This record gives sequence, C-alpha cells and structure tokens, in this order.
Amino acid sequence: MRSALFSAENLEKESQQPGMRLQNSKMLKIELNGEAMARVGSMVAYQGQVQFQALGSGGIGKFLKQKLTGEGVPLMKVTGRGDVFLADLAKDVHIIDLEPGDALSINGTSVLAFDSTLNYDIKMVGGMGFAAGGLFNCVFTGHGRIAITTEGTPVVLNVDAPTYVDPQAAVCWSANLQTGYHRAEQLGLGTLIGRRTGEAFTMSFAGQGFVVVQPSEERPGHGGGNQQQQQQGGLLGGLLD
Repeated sequence: MRSALFSAENLEKESQQPGMRLQNSKMLKIELNGEAMARVGSMVAYQGQVQFQALGSGGIGKFLKQKLTGEGVPLMKVTGRGDVFLADLAKDVHIIDLEPGDALSINGTSVLAFDSTLNYDIKMVGGMGFAAGGLFNCVFTGHGRIAITTEGTPVVLNVDAPTYVDPQAAVCWSANLQTGYHRAEQLGLGTLIGRRTGEAFTMSFAGQGFVVVQPSEERPGHGGGNQQQQQQGGLLGGLLD
C-alpha cells in the first residue's frame, strides 16, 4: 500500500527516553513510565498498559476554587507504561521546561498536560480588580515539563518596556511580572452614542519576564473569566492569596 499519508513526517516518533515530546505541531506524545497529568478528554490514542483516573481540578481545594472562580484545569491522572497521544481541537502544542524557582501563570484553558512533579494553584491576577473576566489564573511551579496549547502560532513578548495585551489573547506569562488594568479606549462622545473600538481595556505587564500572546481571542465563556468571577472577585481575593 502506498500513500503520502505514510511519509516519515506522519509516522510515530520513537525515543529511548520517557516523558513528553511533540509528535507534531498539533499532538503531544507522552512516553509514559509512571504517571502524568492531562486535561480530561485530551487523549486521542494510546498504546500499552495505561490507566486513566479523573481528578476533577486536582483536589478538593482546587475543585472549590474552580467552582467559585471559573478557572482551573479539569484533570485526569494517566498512569502505567506505554505511549499516550494528546491533543485539543487541533490547537498548536508547545512544551515548556520549568526549573526550580520558575513560576508560570497560565490561562487554564491552555493547559494540555504536565509532569506530576509540578505544583499548581489558582491565584487572583494582581491589579485587575473587577475590570476583566480573566481575574484568576493557574500558577505552576516546581521542576518538570508542561504542555500548553495556543490557537495559532503565538508571539513571545519580552517585557523590557511597558507591555499591554488583550486579556483574551494572553496565554501565559512569567508569574513574577506585575499585572494591571489599562484603559485602551478613549472615552468621548463617540463612546456615549455607541461607537466602540472593541478594545475597552488591556492587561498591563511590567518587570522582567515574558508574555505569550496567541493570534486569537478566546470566545466569551471559553477563557478564564465570566460575570460570576467579577461578582466574587473581592470576596475571593483574600481567600485565594
């Protein structure tokens, strides 16, 4: 049987080392020898002796925070020995290696999988007040790999000057950056009569680090925020810190 489908670029990529690697730009392969954490429903294929266990948001504390904030990652624990292939709606997949001392703040909808050696919690995004839906993010720390997804090829902005990003396009950033609210749209007569730019506000970033921006804005209800977050932001700020 012959077809371009069977070209080398489409064949399964083998390795002698366990762990995460890209099968292609849209699919993650985990050569499993132990356990890993993955987004619920992201498995598209597996080989070997592998078990899947639903974990909700990763524990009762994170479950409660997710219910209150709308943020978090619906997780499953993947255990055993074999090859597991993960994907999410054909989004682009990227792997980030975290070292001790690193901290990554990421929109929960962009998390595909991560090593069980990493820790994460749901934190309020500082300086945003009630202005944005994306009031809460997942913060990852520890030593290990995390696979994230973007809708399209992202740009990584080096924050060496005041930086402003649409909150629905911000995928992740260095957790040590100072975040805030910046009004991008000027108020005036045009605003009062309904003329809007669609860019009412942006997130601001300052300090030393990076911001990953995707060329797509998460649709309302698919990102990290909603009206419930705004209503509960003041109450939860103290609880989640």
